[in-house]
Amino acid sequence: MRKLFVILLLAACWLTAGAQAEVERWGRFEASFKADVKGNPFDVALTATFSGPDTTFTVRGFYDGDGIYKVRFMPVKQGRWTYKTSSAVAALDGREGSFTCVAPGKDNHGPVTTDGTYDFKYADGKRYYPVGTTSYDWMHAGGDYPARTIRSLDKAGFNKVRMLLVVQNFDFGYPEPALYPFELKKKSRGEDGKTHFEWDYTRFNPEYFDHVERCIDSLAAIGVEADLVLFHPYDDGRWDFDKMPMDVNLRYAAYVTARLGAFRNVWWSLANEYDFMRHLTIADWDSITRTVDEGDPYGHLLSIHSHTAKYYKYWEPVYTHASVQDQAPVEDFGRAAIVRNIYKKPVIFDEVLYEGNMRNRWGSLSGEEMLHRMWQGLVAGTYVTHGECYQDSPTDYVRDFLAVGGEFQGEAWKRIKFMRSVLDAMPGPMQLSDSSWDPYTSSAGENYYIVYLGKRISHEWTFDLPVKNGPYPRLKEGQKFKVEILDTWNMTVTQYPDTFETTAPVGDRVYDKHHGKVRLPCLPYLLLRITKAE
Repeated sequence: MRKLFVILLLAACWLTAGAQAEVERWGRFEASFKADVKGNPFDVALTATFSGPDTTFTVRGFYDGDGIYKVRFMPVKQGRWTYKTSSAVAALDGREGSFTCVAPGKDNHGPVTTDGTYDFKYADGKRYYPVGTTSYDWMHAGGDYPARTIRSLDKAGFNKVRMLLVVQNFDFGYPEPALYPFELKKKSRGEDGKTHFEWDYTRFNPEYFDHVERCIDSLAAIGVEADLVLFHPYDDGRWDFDKMPMDVNLRYAAYVTARLGAFRNVWWSLANEYDFMRHLTIADWDSITRTVDEGDPYGHLLSIHSHTAKYYKYWEPVYTHASVQDQAPVEDFGRAAIVRNIYKKPVIFDEVLYEGNMRNRWGSLSGEEMLHRMWQGLVAGTYVTHGECYQDSPTDYVRDFLAVGGEFQGEAWKRIKFMRSVLDAMPGPMQLSDSSWDPYTSSAGENYYIVYLGKRISHEWTFDLPVKNGPYPRLKEGQKFKVEILDTWNMTVTQYPDTFETTAPVGDRVYDKHHGKVRLPCLPYLLLRITKAE
């Protein structure tokens, strides 16, 4: 385990190695400058303008402690880049340099962006299907938990993790973090017996953010996107990070984007359950949104997350996708497509309840139900985030992956690589073939259908498809198809021996000319992959 963590850290370091001379496309260039300033060094404004092949970017710099200021940049095109800094501080103003942007490495596909109306892709055009999980405090857990979490994510095959930038407060003895995002002015014991913290909100803790950056780079080294939650309401009076004044919130958002904007695998999730931070208004969230958007010249994915079934104004152009907490749309066939059709954007159901054994209504799904909800979202043309929370007792967070990472304890995670293999084999993303009329059948390309049977157990399936194939050509008479039976739980693929030939359309459906049927194993969670027969 220790060896793996060392390897990942070395891989992370490689992302910036030799940056002063050559940086790979979508890698990270960093320039450092020494300056002694009077007053608060975090108040110093520093920008750098980078000019490259047919494009120019201006990025904010930041103070990194010990008299060091930095600017970071993610080059988006190959070729020669030059930069020049601007600041009211003479030692930081007019500093110039250059580097060469070279071809990206084998596993560097660039940042994830949207693809068309409903889907995602990497910057190099490779399709990206978000199959993520949640581990809120894995970066902040003590000991070797971060290394163990990286190992678990890699083993499971997830390609996104939803995580908190600022630690949350678990009751029942959650350990005090080793690092905080702000400089601690003093700590005292109150009459209530609790520890009280006084922060200098004008001064960040660079060591804290250094740790965060190492963790994000470790995710990049295994191909995982960091869906980074900037604000949350789960402090409960322990540190009061969820009750910071609005000017501090904006200062924090600007510092975070300046430090982390050049990391290609970062997504901005403005908040988790933003509506529970009741001292902030929608106008406040608009201001935070603008600050993050303006501080990120690369246009990383950006969204915000609410409490159950409280939908946000994701139709606004600044939000790249909908990040939804609501289990109802993925509990049955076709419902998730309604959300997609309303927002006309990619939809990720980032919380649909969790697999686990907790004594509440949100953390007690079976592994089968967790996986079923993920498939229900996928066949409807949306995406669903996994999560699990197993505990030995109501006061135990040691084994709770949702809380602190470590090792998975459930069953759904074991099926993620199989799920991704099915997605990666498709010619395109899934969407309902005949939305509102057929909630069971999805299209993923010309003559490429997916039929998900869910919990239904049957001994046969009659060959029966909608004439409509999403945006692809409609079915005609005489087209031949083969059928594969995929068991999404047992992770098997069985080629059915017969070939099927379509009839002329009968209303809005086509059938097999010989009234063919597919014999099925009497099991739930089957998926039929129906493709053109050669």
